[in-house]
Amino acid sequence: MRELRLPSADASASLHGSGRTVVVLGHGAGGNRRTPMLVDLAEALAESGRAALLYNFPYAERGSRRPDSPSVLESAAREAAEVALEATGAEKVVLGGRSMGGRIASQVVAGGARADGLVFLAYPLHPPGRHEKRREAHLPDIAAPMLFVQGTRDAFARDDLLKALMARLGDRAEHHPVEGADHSFRVLKRSGRTPEDVAEEVRSTLLGWLEQHGL
Repeated sequence: MRELRLPSADASASLHGSGRTVVVLGHGAGGNRRTPMLVDLAEALAESGRAALLYNFPYAERGSRRPDSPSVLESAAREAAEVALEATGAEKVVLGGRSMGGRIASQVVAGGARADGLVFLAYPLHPPGRHEKRREAHLPDIAAPMLFVQGTRDAFARDDLLKALMARLGDRAEHHPVEGADHSFRVLKRSGRTPEDVAEEVRSTLLGWLEQHGL
């Protein structure tokens, strides 16, 4: 693992592994690049013969809990992709992340940034209980394949609305539901599943999807 910087964003990043594909993952609104799920996925990607770059948004680097403006978040996501490609020399780049990190990645790709694929780990389709305030208008503008890994108890993505979005996106999008998981991929004890069971499901889903798309 190598520590890197995003000079313009004045934020840190970590590079894991190497390979012809690099996967660039941003964190959720309340997290940072050391979010355990992201680190776990980065290590799994490195073991699979790929590279992964995890990065902080500027507010997280400063230790603030209040996310930056959309323009600052998008600028950091674009720079993270550029740094990842330059540092690895990879042929393919996949963007995405946890919750807000995935949404911001999708916005920069819809705006013209390069991506050979997009990975969404708990895409925040709408704020909890505010189903009319959806964050999906830009997604049909994306031509790259997309993977949505979403808990079935996720308050940020009502099931019928997510399924309607998948229908709009057609063959470009694949939806993998994680049974009983919430927005943080936590499951109830009565489910009989452990956090490691869920983590393994997310890992295998991501690696299988990448393999399927030649990434």
